[in-house]
Amino acid sequence: MLLHSVIQGEGKPLLIIHGYLGMSDNWKTLAGQYVVAGFQTHAIDMRNHGKSFHSDEFTYAVMVQDLIEYINHYSLGKVDIIGHSMGGKVAMFFAVQYPQLVDMLVVADIGPKYYKPHHQDVMAALNAVDFSVHTDRAAVEAAMEPYLPDWGTRQFLLKSVYWVEPGKKLGFRFNLDAFNKVIENIGEALPEGAVFHEPTLFLRGDKSNYVKDEDFDLIKSHFPQAEIKTIHNSGHWLHAENPKDFLTETLEFLK
Repeated sequence: MLLHSVIQGEGKPLLIIHGYLGMSDNWKTLAGQYVVAGFQTHAIDMRNHGKSFHSDEFTYAVMVQDLIEYINHYSLGKVDIIGHSMGGKVAMFFAVQYPQLVDMLVVADIGPKYYKPHHQDVMAALNAVDFSVHTDRAAVEAAMEPYLPDWGTRQFLLKSVYWVEPGKKLGFRFNLDAFNKVIENIGEALPEGAVFHEPTLFLRGDKSNYVKDEDFDLIKSHFPQAEIKTIHNSGHWLHAENPKDFLTETLEFLK
């Protein structure tokens, strides 16, 4: 099955891969700006997210194969990739396995190391929603609030709420059942000895703790040509919190 995507523009193919529980729609504005800069953007919904297919299988290995099928289907050849968080991990796994298909790589606020499961509050909030009882967005948000006091995180998750039956029943676009079973897969580390030798840009938010100074040596061992830069006034969702600097840094690198 082919991943759903939004394709815009003409020029060098730029694949944009969202993070865990995100979707291509989160990147709509930035994708348009990359189009203006001369790229053909492919904002992708990964399996179990957005409008892409649902599957019980959810590992980086299968997500890499999904990307291969996608690139082959559209005959894209060599691509640039921007990946955020889980999407950054997908991009890293893809680049070390298929270096001949990747020209430039941008990894946003994630490193190649193992991350222990840390989405417990988010998962508890999502599992507290019962769409047979919570029949409008306000009720869905109210069900999540005790577990997720942060308004911004709730709004991010609410973007994936949609009408399964218009006006009657809401649901999540992502595959919560699968995520409940395989949450630990999201933190998988890049295998030892896996190396990508082409130019790579790692961006991190200055208020995020996903990529720490002590991670730099590990990053350089997998990505010897890596540049590591910090986006100020931003946390983990750096592309949404400081899109101006994110765009500037990525375009300077990709161009």
